[in-house]
Amino acid sequence: MQLRKSDYKETITVLCGQAACIAVMCLVYWLIDRFSIKVLLGGAVGALLATGNFFIMSLAVHKAADKAEQQDVAGGQKLIQLSYTGRLAGLLIVLILCAKSGWFDLIALVLPLAFTRPILTIWDLVSKKGGKAA
Repeated sequence: MQLRKSDYKETITVLCGQAACIAVMCLVYWLIDRFSIKVLLGGAVGALLATGNFFIMSLAVHKAADKAEQQDVAGGQKLIQLSYTGRLAGLLIVLILCAKSGWFDLIALVLPLAFTRPILTIWDLVSKKGGKAA
């Protein structure tokens, strides 16, 4: 399978957005006097999990699109379903192991998983060329 330039570009965008969101999250923890190394570790691992999840999803979507172009729509749908199930199971296993270790702040560990969609939405709004603001 050949990696597309867009796979890298979007993943770098998500990773940079995650870094910015983690910085804001750490600032909020600091402002409420709850910042610790556990928060930083949780944010870092959570951001890596979210970015990795996005990258694998991106690869699966492009592979499914390739299958659809080759008239194998059912194969593409099955690939998407397997990718979703595998990614979800993998995330749950890693999150449970991290939670059991006691090394991470649980909120800081899980919160980055919610950052990906807003990051991509903001990136789409900012990067539109020639778009007019309403």
